[in-house]
Amino acid sequence: MTDYLLLRHRNIEHLDQLDVYLQNGGFSAFKSAITNMQPSDILKVVKESGLRGRGGAGFPTGVKWGFLPNNLWPHYVVANADESEPGTFKDREILEKNPFQFIEGLMLASFAVQAKTAYVYLRGEFWQIANILQNKLAELEQAGFLGDHLFGTEYSLNIYTHLGAGAYICGEETALLESLEGKLGQPRLRPPFPAVAGLYSRPTVINNVETLTNVPLIVQHGAQWFYGFGTEKSPGVKIFSLSGCINNPGNYELPLGTPFRELIFGLGGGVPKGHKIKAIMPAGASSSLVVADKKALDTPMDYESCMQILGTPLGSASVIVIDDSINMANLVNKTTHFFKHESCGKCTPCREGTYWMAKITDRIVRGAATDDDVNLLQAVTSQIEGKCLCALGEFSIMAVQSAILKYRPDFDKLLAERISELETPALKFEQPVV
Repeated sequence: MTDYLLLRHRNIEHLDQLDVYLQNGGFSAFKSAITNMQPSDILKVVKESGLRGRGGAGFPTGVKWGFLPNNLWPHYVVANADESEPGTFKDREILEKNPFQFIEGLMLASFAVQAKTAYVYLRGEFWQIANILQNKLAELEQAGFLGDHLFGTEYSLNIYTHLGAGAYICGEETALLESLEGKLGQPRLRPPFPAVAGLYSRPTVINNVETLTNVPLIVQHGAQWFYGFGTEKSPGVKIFSLSGCINNPGNYELPLGTPFRELIFGLGGGVPKGHKIKAIMPAGASSSLVVADKKALDTPMDYESCMQILGTPLGSASVIVIDDSINMANLVNKTTHFFKHESCGKCTPCREGTYWMAKITDRIVRGAATDDDVNLLQAVTSQIEGKCLCALGEFSIMAVQSAILKYRPDFDKLLAERISELETPALKFEQPVV
Protein backbone atom coordinates (compact mmCIF):
# COMPACT_ATOMS: atom_id res chain seq x y z
CA MET A 1 0.00 0.00 0.00
CA THR A 2 1.17 3.55 -0.68
CA ASP A 3 -0.92 5.56 1.82
CA TYR A 4 0.63 4.59 5.11
CA LEU A 5 -1.18 4.79 8.45
CA LEU A 6 1.61 3.88 10.86
CA LEU A 7 4.66 4.50 8.69
CA ARG A 8 3.34 7.91 7.59
CA HIS A 9 6.85 9.34 7.58
CA ARG A 10 7.36 7.51 4.29
CA ASN A 11 4.73 9.78 2.75
CA ILE A 12 5.35 12.92 4.80
CA GLU A 13 8.86 14.28 5.01
CA HIS A 14 10.14 15.36 8.46
CA LEU A 15 7.10 13.96 10.28
CA ASP A 16 9.32 13.56 13.34
CA GLN A 17 9.29 17.36 13.69
CA LEU A 18 6.50 18.75 15.87
CA ASP A 19 5.47 21.55 13.50
CA VAL A 20 5.17 19.11 10.58
CA TYR A 21 3.17 16.66 12.68
CA LEU A 22 0.80 19.43 13.77
CA GLN A 23 0.36 20.60 10.16
CA ASN A 24 -0.76 17.08 9.27
CA GLY A 25 -3.49 16.79 11.90
CA GLY A 26 -1.25 15.84 14.78
CA PHE A 27 -2.72 15.98 18.31
CA SER A 28 -6.12 17.02 16.97
CA ALA A 29 -7.53 13.72 18.26
CA PHE A 30 -6.00 14.27 21.70
CA LYS A 31 -7.16 17.87 21.98
CA SER A 32 -10.67 16.89 20.88
CA ALA A 33 -10.72 14.05 23.39
CA ILE A 34 -9.64 16.28 26.29
CA THR A 35 -12.00 19.15 25.50
CA ASN A 36 -15.05 17.46 23.96
CA MET A 37 -15.14 13.81 25.02
CA GLN A 38 -15.34 11.66 28.11
CA PRO A 39 -12.76 8.96 28.89
CA SER A 40 -15.51 6.38 28.35
CA ASP A 41 -15.95 7.69 24.78
CA ILE A 42 -12.33 6.88 23.96
CA LEU A 43 -12.62 3.47 25.57
CA LYS A 44 -15.78 2.77 23.59
CA VAL A 45 -14.38 3.70 20.16
CA VAL A 46 -11.20 1.68 20.71
CA LYS A 47 -13.29 -1.32 21.80
CA GLU A 48 -15.58 -1.01 18.80
CA SER A 49 -12.62 -0.70 16.41
CA GLY A 50 -11.48 -4.24 17.25
CA LEU A 51 -7.88 -3.07 17.61
CA ARG A 52 -5.79 -5.96 18.88
CA GLY A 53 -2.43 -5.79 20.62
CA ARG A 54 0.43 -5.68 18.12
CA GLY A 55 3.09 -6.88 20.54
CA GLY A 56 2.39 -10.57 20.00
CA ALA A 57 -0.63 -11.76 21.98
CA GLY A 58 -3.23 -10.01 19.82
CA PHE A 59 -5.52 -9.32 22.80
CA PRO A 60 -8.30 -6.74 22.18
CA THR A 61 -6.92 -3.38 23.29
CA GLY A 62 -10.17 -1.75 24.39
CA VAL A 63 -11.11 -4.79 26.45
CA LYS A 64 -7.70 -4.64 28.16
CA TRP A 65 -8.23 -0.99 29.07
CA GLY A 66 -11.68 -1.81 30.42
CA PHE A 67 -10.25 -4.20 33.02
CA LEU A 68 -8.93 -1.36 35.17
CA PRO A 69 -11.10 -0.92 38.28
CA ASN A 70 -12.42 2.53 39.09
CA ASN A 71 -12.12 2.11 42.85
CA LEU A 72 -8.31 1.82 42.94
CA TRP A 73 -6.14 4.85 42.15
CA PRO A 74 -3.85 6.06 40.68
CA HIS A 75 -3.87 4.40 37.28
CA TYR A 76 -0.75 4.08 35.10
CA VAL A 77 -0.08 3.47 31.42
CA VAL A 78 3.19 1.93 30.26
CA ALA A 79 4.33 1.74 26.64
CA ASN A 80 6.33 -1.41 25.95
CA ALA A 81 9.22 -0.34 23.72
CA ASP A 82 11.46 -3.23 24.75
CA GLU A 83 11.56 -4.59 21.19
CA SER A 84 13.92 -7.55 21.65
CA GLU A 85 12.41 -10.36 19.56
CA PRO A 86 14.94 -11.57 16.95
CA GLY A 87 13.61 -10.46 13.58
CA THR A 88 11.43 -7.63 14.94
CA PHE A 89 12.35 -4.03 14.15
CA LYS A 90 9.01 -2.30 13.49
CA ASP A 91 8.73 -0.35 16.75
CA ARG A 92 12.18 1.12 16.28
CA GLU A 93 11.18 2.68 12.95
CA ILE A 94 8.09 4.22 14.53
CA LEU A 95 10.06 5.60 17.47
CA GLU A 96 12.72 7.09 15.21
CA LYS A 97 10.61 8.35 12.32
CA ASN A 98 7.02 8.82 13.57
CA PRO A 99 7.40 9.38 17.33
CA PHE A 100 4.62 11.93 17.82
CA GLN A 101 1.89 9.62 16.54
CA PHE A 102 3.02 7.01 19.04
CA ILE A 103 3.16 9.58 21.85
CA GLU A 104 -0.31 10.85 20.97
CA GLY A 105 -1.60 7.28 21.17
CA LEU A 106 -0.01 6.92 24.61
CA MET A 107 -1.63 10.19 25.69
CA LEU A 108 -5.06 9.06 24.48
CA ALA A 109 -4.70 5.74 26.28
CA SER A 110 -3.77 7.63 29.46
CA PHE A 111 -6.83 9.87 29.17
CA ALA A 112 -9.09 6.87 28.50
CA VAL A 113 -8.11 5.21 31.79
CA GLN A 114 -7.57 8.52 33.62
CA ALA A 115 -3.89 7.94 34.22
CA LYS A 116 -1.95 11.10 35.03
CA THR A 117 1.46 9.45 34.73
CA ALA A 118 2.71 7.30 31.84
CA TYR A 119 6.03 5.65 31.06
CA VAL A 120 7.85 4.53 27.93
CA TYR A 121 9.97 1.49 28.79
CA LEU A 122 12.77 1.06 26.22
CA ARG A 123 15.31 -1.70 25.81
CA GLY A 124 18.78 -0.73 26.99
CA GLU A 125 20.21 -0.60 23.48
CA PHE A 126 17.69 2.14 22.58
CA TRP A 127 19.49 4.81 24.62
CA GLN A 128 19.76 7.11 21.61
CA ILE A 129 16.03 6.78 20.95
CA ALA A 130 15.36 7.47 24.64
CA ASN A 131 17.27 10.76 24.33
CA ILE A 132 15.27 11.68 21.24
CA LEU A 133 11.96 10.88 22.98
CA GLN A 134 12.92 12.95 26.02
CA ASN A 135 13.50 15.93 23.73
CA LYS A 136 10.15 15.32 22.01
CA LEU A 137 8.36 15.14 25.36
CA ALA A 138 10.02 18.39 26.46
CA GLU A 139 8.78 20.04 23.25
CA LEU A 140 5.25 18.84 23.93
CA GLU A 141 5.33 20.16 27.49
CA GLN A 142 6.53 23.54 26.25
CA ALA A 143 3.78 23.58 23.62
CA GLY A 144 1.11 22.83 26.21
CA PHE A 145 0.29 19.25 25.22
CA LEU A 146 1.73 17.77 28.41
CA GLY A 147 1.70 19.01 31.99
CA ASP A 148 -0.96 20.33 34.34
CA HIS A 149 -4.53 21.39 33.43
CA LEU A 150 -4.27 20.62 29.74
CA PHE A 151 -6.28 22.96 27.49
CA GLY A 152 -7.84 24.56 30.58
CA THR A 153 -9.33 21.31 31.87
CA GLU A 154 -8.76 19.41 35.11
CA TYR A 155 -6.79 16.70 33.34
CA SER A 156 -3.00 16.58 33.79
CA LEU A 157 -0.48 14.19 32.24
CA ASN A 158 3.25 13.61 32.49
CA ILE A 159 5.24 11.04 30.48
CA TYR A 160 8.67 9.67 31.36
CA THR A 161 11.14 7.39 29.60
CA HIS A 162 12.91 4.49 31.30
CA LEU A 163 15.76 2.41 29.91
CA GLY A 164 16.09 -1.27 30.71
CA ALA A 165 19.40 -3.13 30.67
CA GLY A 166 18.98 -5.04 27.42
CA ALA A 167 17.08 -8.08 28.72
CA TYR A 168 14.70 -9.94 26.40
CA ILE A 169 12.66 -11.14 29.38
CA CYS A 170 11.61 -7.55 30.11
CA GLY A 171 9.40 -7.67 27.04
CA GLU A 172 7.14 -9.80 29.27
CA GLU A 173 4.87 -7.24 30.87
CA THR A 174 5.28 -8.20 34.53
CA ALA A 175 9.07 -8.48 34.21
CA LEU A 176 8.94 -5.05 32.58
CA LEU A 177 7.07 -3.69 35.60
CA GLU A 178 9.60 -5.20 38.00
CA SER A 179 12.43 -3.57 36.04
CA LEU A 180 10.58 -0.25 35.92
CA GLU A 181 10.31 -0.37 39.71
CA GLY A 182 14.09 -0.85 39.95
CA LYS A 183 14.01 -4.56 40.70
CA LEU A 184 15.47 -7.57 38.91
CA GLY A 185 13.59 -8.09 35.63
CA GLN A 186 11.77 -11.34 36.38
CA PRO A 187 8.13 -12.27 35.75
CA ARG A 188 5.60 -12.06 38.55
CA LEU A 189 3.20 -14.76 39.60
CA ARG A 190 -0.29 -14.09 38.28
CA PRO A 191 -2.93 -13.40 39.52
CA PRO A 192 -3.06 -10.59 40.40
CA PHE A 193 -2.80 -9.22 36.88
CA PRO A 194 -1.36 -5.79 36.00
CA ALA A 195 -4.85 -4.39 35.36
CA VAL A 196 -5.46 -4.69 39.11
CA ALA A 197 -1.96 -4.70 40.64
CA GLY A 198 0.57 -3.43 38.12
CA LEU A 199 3.13 -0.67 38.52
CA TYR A 200 3.61 0.09 42.23
CA SER A 201 0.75 -2.37 42.84
CA ARG A 202 -1.73 -0.05 41.13
CA PRO A 203 -3.97 -0.67 38.09
CA THR A 204 -1.83 -0.47 34.96
CA VAL A 205 -2.30 -0.69 31.20
CA ILE A 206 0.67 -1.99 29.19
CA ASN A 207 0.59 -1.65 25.41
CA ASN A 208 3.08 -2.14 22.59
CA VAL A 209 4.39 0.84 20.60
CA GLU A 210 2.66 -0.21 17.36
CA THR A 211 -0.64 -0.76 19.17
CA LEU A 212 -0.65 2.77 20.59
CA THR A 213 0.33 4.29 17.23
CA ASN A 214 -3.03 3.12 15.85
CA VAL A 215 -5.08 4.91 18.50
CA PRO A 216 -4.97 8.56 17.23
CA LEU A 217 -6.26 7.48 13.81
CA ILE A 218 -9.07 5.41 15.36
CA VAL A 219 -10.19 8.31 17.57
CA GLN A 220 -9.96 10.73 14.65
CA HIS A 221 -11.70 8.61 11.99
CA GLY A 222 -13.87 6.22 14.00
CA ALA A 223 -14.23 2.48 14.50
CA GLN A 224 -15.97 1.80 11.19
CA TRP A 225 -13.15 3.47 9.28
CA PHE A 226 -10.66 1.15 10.98
CA TYR A 227 -12.71 -1.86 9.89
CA GLY A 228 -12.08 -0.79 6.31
CA PHE A 229 -8.67 -2.44 6.63
CA GLY A 230 -7.85 -6.02 7.49
CA THR A 231 -10.39 -8.73 8.30
CA GLU A 232 -13.51 -8.88 10.44
CA LYS A 233 -11.75 -10.46 13.41
CA SER A 234 -8.35 -8.87 12.76
CA PRO A 235 -9.11 -5.32 11.58
CA GLY A 236 -6.56 -2.70 10.68
CA VAL A 237 -3.06 -2.73 9.24
CA LYS A 238 0.02 -4.45 10.59
CA ILE A 239 3.73 -3.79 10.16
CA PHE A 240 5.48 -6.97 9.06
CA SER A 241 9.23 -7.10 9.73
CA LEU A 242 10.63 -9.26 6.94
CA SER A 243 14.12 -10.75 7.25
CA GLY A 244 16.19 -13.89 6.73
CA CYS A 245 16.86 -15.42 3.30
CA ILE A 246 15.07 -12.68 1.38
CA ASN A 247 16.10 -10.25 -1.35
CA ASN A 248 14.30 -7.18 0.03
CA PRO A 249 14.23 -7.27 3.83
CA GLY A 250 12.52 -4.47 5.73
CA ASN A 251 9.30 -3.26 7.32
CA TYR A 252 6.12 -3.57 5.26
CA GLU A 253 2.79 -2.08 6.34
CA LEU A 254 -0.08 -4.20 5.01
CA PRO A 255 -3.72 -4.89 5.88
CA LEU A 256 -4.08 -7.88 8.17
CA GLY A 257 -5.17 -10.87 6.08
CA THR A 258 -2.61 -10.31 3.31
CA PRO A 259 -1.19 -13.71 2.23
CA PHE A 260 2.39 -14.65 3.07
CA ARG A 261 3.02 -15.07 -0.66
CA GLU A 262 2.41 -11.38 -1.35
CA LEU A 263 4.78 -10.30 1.41
CA ILE A 264 7.58 -12.75 0.61
CA PHE A 265 7.50 -12.89 -3.19
CA GLY A 266 5.63 -9.71 -4.08
CA LEU A 267 7.25 -7.15 -1.81
CA GLY A 268 10.19 -9.13 -0.48
CA GLY A 269 11.39 -10.17 -3.94
CA GLY A 270 11.66 -13.87 -3.03
CA VAL A 271 14.64 -15.82 -1.78
CA PRO A 272 18.17 -15.32 -3.11
CA LYS A 273 18.81 -16.65 -6.62
CA GLY A 274 19.55 -20.34 -6.90
CA HIS A 275 17.68 -21.32 -3.76
CA LYS A 276 14.13 -22.36 -2.91
CA ILE A 277 12.07 -21.29 0.05
CA LYS A 278 12.10 -23.95 2.75
CA ALA A 279 10.32 -22.58 5.83
CA ILE A 280 8.76 -19.52 7.43
CA MET A 281 8.98 -18.34 11.02
CA PRO A 282 5.95 -16.02 11.32
CA ALA A 283 6.82 -14.60 14.75
CA GLY A 284 10.61 -14.46 14.88
CA ALA A 285 12.59 -16.86 17.04
CA SER A 286 9.49 -17.39 19.18
CA SER A 287 7.59 -19.31 16.51
CA SER A 288 7.31 -22.76 15.07
CA LEU A 289 8.87 -23.56 11.71
CA VAL A 290 6.20 -23.60 9.04
CA VAL A 291 6.84 -25.65 5.91
CA ALA A 292 6.68 -23.13 3.06
CA ASP A 293 4.28 -25.07 0.85
CA LYS A 294 1.37 -23.69 -1.17
CA LYS A 295 -1.00 -23.84 1.81
CA ALA A 296 1.35 -21.81 3.99
CA LEU A 297 2.16 -19.22 1.34
CA ASP A 298 -1.54 -18.69 0.61
CA THR A 299 -2.44 -18.37 4.30
CA PRO A 300 -3.71 -14.90 5.25
CA MET A 301 -1.46 -13.14 7.75
CA ASP A 302 -3.94 -12.52 10.56
CA TYR A 303 -4.33 -13.79 14.10
CA GLU A 304 -7.04 -16.39 13.40
CA SER A 305 -5.74 -17.83 10.12
CA CYS A 306 -2.21 -18.43 11.35
CA MET A 307 -3.47 -20.42 14.33
CA GLN A 308 -6.25 -22.26 12.54
CA ILE A 309 -4.38 -23.13 9.33
CA LEU A 310 -0.73 -23.23 10.37
CA GLY A 311 -1.03 -23.97 14.08
CA THR A 312 1.31 -21.15 15.07
CA PRO A 313 0.61 -17.58 16.25
CA LEU A 314 1.28 -14.53 14.09
CA GLY A 315 2.84 -12.90 17.14
CA SER A 316 4.59 -9.62 16.44
CA ALA A 317 4.72 -10.53 12.72
CA SER A 318 8.49 -10.71 12.50
CA VAL A 319 8.54 -12.97 9.44
CA ILE A 320 11.85 -14.80 9.01
CA VAL A 321 12.29 -16.60 5.69
CA ILE A 322 14.50 -19.70 5.50
CA ASP A 323 15.74 -21.17 2.22
CA ASP A 324 17.10 -24.61 1.32
CA SER A 325 20.69 -23.61 2.14
CA ILE A 326 19.87 -23.73 5.87
CA ASN A 327 20.12 -26.88 7.96
CA MET A 328 17.41 -26.70 10.64
CA ALA A 329 19.63 -28.31 13.26
CA ASN A 330 22.00 -25.34 12.91
CA LEU A 331 19.05 -22.95 13.10
CA VAL A 332 17.66 -24.36 16.36
CA ASN A 333 21.15 -24.31 17.81
CA LYS A 334 21.06 -20.52 17.33
CA THR A 335 17.57 -20.14 18.82
CA THR A 336 18.31 -22.30 21.86
CA HIS A 337 21.47 -20.33 22.64
CA PHE A 338 19.45 -17.11 22.45
CA PHE A 339 16.80 -18.33 24.87
CA LYS A 340 19.40 -19.84 27.21
CA HIS A 341 21.18 -16.49 27.35
CA GLU A 342 17.95 -14.55 27.89
CA SER A 343 16.33 -16.84 30.47
CA CYS A 344 15.98 -14.97 33.76
CA GLY A 345 16.54 -18.21 35.68
CA LYS A 346 13.57 -17.77 38.00
CA CYS A 347 11.86 -21.06 37.15
CA THR A 348 13.67 -24.40 36.92
CA PRO A 349 12.15 -25.81 33.68
CA CYS A 350 13.24 -22.78 31.66
CA ARG A 351 16.59 -22.26 33.38
CA GLU A 352 17.71 -25.91 33.15
CA GLY A 353 15.80 -26.79 29.99
CA THR A 354 17.28 -24.04 27.83
CA TYR A 355 20.75 -24.91 29.16
CA TRP A 356 20.41 -28.56 28.15
CA MET A 357 18.83 -27.76 24.78
CA ALA A 358 21.85 -25.59 23.98
CA LYS A 359 24.28 -28.30 25.12
CA ILE A 360 22.58 -31.02 23.08
CA THR A 361 22.25 -28.93 19.91
CA ASP A 362 25.93 -28.00 20.28
CA ARG A 363 26.77 -31.72 20.18
CA ILE A 364 24.58 -32.22 17.13
CA VAL A 365 26.05 -29.38 15.05
CA ARG A 366 29.67 -30.16 15.88
CA GLY A 367 29.25 -33.80 14.89
CA ALA A 368 29.49 -35.37 18.32
CA ALA A 369 25.92 -36.63 18.69
CA THR A 370 23.93 -39.83 18.14
CA ASP A 371 20.27 -40.62 17.47
CA ASP A 372 19.79 -40.75 21.21
CA ASP A 373 20.73 -37.08 21.47
CA VAL A 374 17.95 -36.02 19.11
CA ASN A 375 15.49 -38.08 21.15
CA LEU A 376 16.88 -36.58 24.34
CA LEU A 377 16.46 -33.07 22.89
CA GLN A 378 12.81 -33.82 22.20
CA ALA A 379 12.39 -35.18 25.74
CA VAL A 380 13.88 -32.01 27.22
CA THR A 381 11.36 -29.87 25.32
CA SER A 382 8.52 -31.93 26.79
CA GLN A 383 9.82 -31.17 30.29
CA ILE A 384 9.71 -27.43 29.54
CA GLU A 385 6.32 -27.36 27.82
CA GLY A 386 3.51 -26.05 30.01
CA LYS A 387 5.70 -25.87 33.12
CA CYS A 388 7.20 -22.37 33.02
CA LEU A 389 6.36 -19.18 34.86
CA CYS A 390 6.09 -17.09 31.68
CA ALA A 391 5.98 -17.55 27.92
CA LEU A 392 9.76 -17.46 27.35
CA GLY A 393 10.06 -21.16 28.14
CA GLU A 394 7.25 -21.99 25.73
CA PHE A 395 8.85 -19.84 23.03
CA SER A 396 12.21 -21.57 23.46
CA ILE A 397 10.87 -24.98 22.40
CA MET A 398 8.69 -24.01 19.44
CA ALA A 399 11.42 -23.98 16.79
CA VAL A 400 13.06 -27.08 18.29
CA GLN A 401 9.94 -29.23 18.39
CA SER A 402 8.78 -28.21 14.91
CA ALA A 403 12.28 -28.74 13.44
CA ILE A 404 12.49 -32.29 14.78
CA LEU A 405 8.94 -33.06 13.64
CA LYS A 406 9.11 -31.52 10.16
CA TYR A 407 12.82 -31.52 9.30
CA ARG A 408 14.24 -34.63 10.97
CA PRO A 409 16.32 -35.42 7.82
CA ASP A 410 18.40 -32.29 8.56
CA PHE A 411 19.38 -33.76 11.93
CA ASP A 412 19.95 -37.20 10.40
CA LYS A 413 22.24 -35.63 7.81
CA LEU A 414 24.56 -34.27 10.48
CA LEU A 415 24.48 -37.58 12.35
CA ALA A 416 25.28 -39.50 9.15
CA GLU A 417 28.22 -37.21 8.40
CA ARG A 418 29.65 -37.99 11.83
CA ILE A 419 29.26 -41.75 11.34
CA SER A 420 30.90 -41.47 7.92
CA GLU A 421 33.88 -39.65 9.44
CA LEU A 422 34.23 -42.32 12.14
CA GLU A 423 34.27 -45.07 9.54
CA THR A 424 36.98 -43.36 7.44
CA PRO A 425 40.41 -44.96 8.09
CA ALA A 426 42.84 -42.63 9.74
CA LEU A 427 45.56 -41.29 7.49
CA LYS A 428 49.07 -42.62 8.23
CA PHE A 429 51.89 -40.10 8.25
CA GLU A 430 55.41 -41.48 7.81
CA GLN A 431 58.48 -39.77 9.11
CA PRO A 432 60.31 -37.99 6.25
CA VAL A 433 63.64 -39.40 5.20
CA VAL A 434 66.42 -37.00 6.18
